[in-house]
Amino acid sequence: MKKIVLSLVVLSVLSSCVSSKKYQELDDKYIKLRSENVELKDQLDTLANKSLKCQSALDRLTIRYNSLKSKYETLDKLYTVKDNAYKKLQASYDALSKSSSQTLAYEAEKSQRLLKELEKKQQELAKERAALDKQIKKIQSLESLIAQKDAKLNNLKGSLNRALNKFKGQGLKVTQKNGKIYISMENKLLFDSGSWHVKQNGRDAIKTISNILSINPDVEIMIEGHTDNVPYHGKGAIQDNWDLSVKRATSVVRQLMNNKNIDPKRLIPAGRSKYVPVADNSTPEGRAKNRRIEVILTPRLDEIMNLLNN
Repeated sequence: MKKIVLSLVVLSVLSSCVSSKKYQELDDKYIKLRSENVELKDQLDTLANKSLKCQSALDRLTIRYNSLKSKYETLDKLYTVKDNAYKKLQASYDALSKSSSQTLAYEAEKSQRLLKELEKKQQELAKERAALDKQIKKIQSLESLIAQKDAKLNNLKGSLNRALNKFKGQGLKVTQKNGKIYISMENKLLFDSGSWHVKQNGRDAIKTISNILSINPDVEIMIEGHTDNVPYHGKGAIQDNWDLSVKRATSVVRQLMNNKNIDPKRLIPAGRSKYVPVADNSTPEGRAKNRRIEVILTPRLDEIMNLLNN
């Protein structure tokens, strides 16, 4: 605008100095310029209005942008939190899935192993059961054999008691214990003091015993000689109670061998001296009970032993 006004002033000053034609040209230019100036002013106003509208729109867009930016930042933070949580959850899930798979595989393997062990145990149990059945049959056979032996032993004891009844008041008694029969005969029935020669009454008792034993061939016969604790003071081949107990046992064996139906292999003499007393050696009565011969009858256990060994 300042340039236009200046131009007008200059024209006014120069108008007096120029010709009409020149003036007219300048006036035409002026009018043209003024017209252009008006147009420019209108354009400028239009642009100013547009600028205001644009600025207003820009302000609104800026406000909207800032609002959206704030919301975006909030959402971005929330997304970051959720994303982190998701990643943790995913990691936990992956770990759990892997662990579950490993656990499942382990449990499956463990089940397979246990199943194989169970099958092996069942096979072993079947073998053990078969062995047990075999053992039960063997035990039943043993029980049957033992029952037969016990029955025979009871019958033998009954026979001896009946046959030896007349000697029982003379220091003879028959007992049964631990699967054996014991015929105990005190020395007053068999020997004089310090002697190992069997008296007549003793020979009669031994003969009665031998008759019973001859018809019971499945019985082993052990003859034990026992003394009291009084030292032997005799002379000759006998030195002490050991010799005396053995000598007396041997004498009874010889009497039993008079029965030809008794196999000598069944006879076992033994001396026990004073070391297996049955009464107190401090009294005469006790010493009398300790001076004795014991005939111990044991059933042969060949069948039982064979069964056990097999």
